Amino acid sequence: MSSEKNRRTANLLGICIKAGKTVKGFDSAVEAIKNGTVHCVLTAADSSEKTVKEADYYCGKFSVRHFRTELSKFDIGRLCGKETAVIAVTDKGFADGFERIISDGSQ
Repeated sequence: MSSEKNRRTANLLGICIKAGKTVKGFDSAVEAIKNGTVHCVLTAADSSEKTVKEADYYCGKFSVRHFRTELSKFDIGRLCGKETAVIAVTDKGFADGFERIISDGSQ
C-alpha cells in the first residue's frame, strides 16, 4: 500500500467504516445490494476471479458501481477488523469519493 491512490483509498475507507456506512463480506454485501441500500462495492486487489465475477454480476444486475481497489484483503482487514475481499458502501457521498479516487485519480 505505497501509492498515493492506495493511501487515499485506505483513508476514505477508514472514515467510511468509522461512520458505519459499510457492509463487510461477500454474502452480506450481496444481501445489501438486493435490498437496494448499496451505492458501490469495493473488491480487494487479491480477490479471486470468481469473487470479482460474482460481484460484477450482482452490481450489474442491480445497477451498483463496482470498483476493484489496489488494497489487499489484509489491508482492508487492518481497517475494518475483518479480512475480507468485498466491502459494500451504503452512503452515496462516500461512493462518489471512491469513484473519484479509483476511476480517474482526481480529487
